[in-house]
Amino acid sequence: MSTWHLECSACDVREAGDTRATVCPKCGQPFLVIYDSLKASRDALTPRWDMWRYAPVLPLRDGEAPVSLGEGLTPMHELPTLAKEVGVARLWVKDEGLNPTASFKARGMSAAVTRARGLGVPGLVVPTAGNAGAALTAYGAAAGIPVRVYAPETTPKPILDTIRTLGADLQLVAGHIGDAGKQARGFSNESGYFDVSTLREPYRIEGKKTMGLELAEQLGWKLPTHIIYPTGGGTGLIGMWKVFGEMRDWGWLPKDVTMPHMVVAQASGCAPIVRAFKEGKDHATPWENPQTHASGLRVPGPLGDRLILRALRESNGDAHAVSEDTIRAATLRLSRSSGVDAAPEGGCALAVVEELVAAGRIPKDAEVLVFNTGSGASYRF
Repeated sequence: MSTWHLECSACDVREAGDTRATVCPKCGQPFLVIYDSLKASRDALTPRWDMWRYAPVLPLRDGEAPVSLGEGLTPMHELPTLAKEVGVARLWVKDEGLNPTASFKARGMSAAVTRARGLGVPGLVVPTAGNAGAALTAYGAAAGIPVRVYAPETTPKPILDTIRTLGADLQLVAGHIGDAGKQARGFSNESGYFDVSTLREPYRIEGKKTMGLELAEQLGWKLPTHIIYPTGGGTGLIGMWKVFGEMRDWGWLPKDVTMPHMVVAQASGCAPIVRAFKEGKDHATPWENPQTHASGLRVPGPLGDRLILRALRESNGDAHAVSEDTIRAATLRLSRSSGVDAAPEGGCALAVVEELVAAGRIPKDAEVLVFNTGSGASYRF
């Protein structure tokens, strides 16, 4: 299996791979996992039918079994009729709602809880807009590690019910996920529970990057021209951009591969990355009074803002926000055009494609992949 160390994403601090790391102690920015002399080939993929198929390029120790519930290897559906209607050459939707606990968060939590168990943590805590809390609760139960979750009172009820059913200590918070994050960090400091907030530990990125590995394999080791990613904390976008470079370095993709344009999709009621991108900034100012029914997008001040914006600029990407009514209409359109039970975040991604094509910011010959990051059933109550 692989060996790795941790490097700060913004300064020169390094840590060993067996460190119980949070953010960089020098500058407060996230750590990234950097692999040491990794020489795995595509032939080294395991016969597993979950994301740990890619174990040779994930943070797993020799002889270690991952904490897994069958996450990953989600389907990718091509939608030629919808592509024609939208005005692009090809259009796919990758349905992450079929993961355990019905969202893409399962990938990151599988990797994070695997490493947390290996580090011997006494418990796990997370603030959540919903799906991350459900996923952590499930993987904590699978690993035998107690979990506390802080969630806004406005979190969709089906997701809160899942968290309760799976046994977490659920704390409801007045306000948004930023308020939940403050309480989670306070509890972590008092209790010794390990904080697995988005980008406050380095391994959720590694789980999320498997989306990039999968889509490349599903397309015959090719990449689409554009990836539209509904962005709250942005770990998935950061992880995919990281692994595209890694695959090129490993020889899994050609050295001259054309990388996708990474496109952030946000709601107009909470669009800190869109605003920062338009203003040419390298960081995002927290959004005032964040409001959207797409709860996964209701992240006013993502810790990974610099990494998200860096990926957009390195990929010659884009960022766009759409209204609540537009999200609702596009969610229904995506579901009824594909058979995928789309979450509003997936609808937001489709709406962004439509508006960017209409504005000439995505060309007519584009081959576009839209991510549906969760299940629509989690939002109906």
